[in-house]
Amino acid sequence: MSMNVDIEKIKELVRGMRPLFLRHEKGDVKIKGTADFVTQTDFQIQETMEKSLKELYPDIQFMGEEKDNGDIDFQKPVWILDPIDGTTNFIHDYRQSALSLSLCVKRELVMGVVYQPYTDELFWARKGNGAWLNEKQIHVSKVKELKNSLVAVGTSPWKHELADKNFTLFKHILLECSDIRRTGSAALDLAYVACGRTEAFVEQDLKPWDFSAGVLLVCEAGGTVTDFKGKEIDVTAVSQIAAGNGCIGEMLVEGLLKKY
Repeated sequence: MSMNVDIEKIKELVRGMRPLFLRHEKGDVKIKGTADFVTQTDFQIQETMEKSLKELYPDIQFMGEEKDNGDIDFQKPVWILDPIDGTTNFIHDYRQSALSLSLCVKRELVMGVVYQPYTDELFWARKGNGAWLNEKQIHVSKVKELKNSLVAVGTSPWKHELADKNFTLFKHILLECSDIRRTGSAALDLAYVACGRTEAFVEQDLKPWDFSAGVLLVCEAGGTVTDFKGKEIDVTAVSQIAAGNGCIGEMLVEGLLKKY
């Protein structure tokens, strides 16, 4: 299926969403849950993307963050979209948000795109064809020691009951690595592991639209992604994510994450 999808058309479509991010008209901000927001721009981007993808590829299902996805059959091809990953950042004009789009066929990721509209950085990958940032191929970093590593963390802000565990974990990571970072966008965190800006990224309770495109980026850039126990993740379900450059991620899993 991935061979029949024109990645250049997909990249053009995704880049076309940039003005919606940059004009920063949030419209009504709705609260979906604890620290979980949605804006009119989320809906506008999702509606535009869904319509365009249906026109291009009418036989591929569509799964989006801002819709009921109960009818999705993961044995058949499905687009997985997060129109704005980092909505809280978007509301605050923090400029660390991304559009995340992946194509999943029989529960396997075959294409992924993460677009940072503020820097016009488009990260993309096709299974077996490497990972790219705009027109340049990217690779994970070569850092082999945790003490020299920059590690991104996600706070799962919508699950306050995880706060104590999370911040104990973050403290342990901080004491062993060079420093930690928190962007507020799992899609960008994964893209940054893929291009070597960070050595690892960890977060609990992420949804497929948060991580699916980024997971393929990391794997195609030479890295690894597992859950906190070191097991393969289910790209169709809520998951823990431990992504790394092929070395640091495993160190974190074995040394710290398995306890969480």
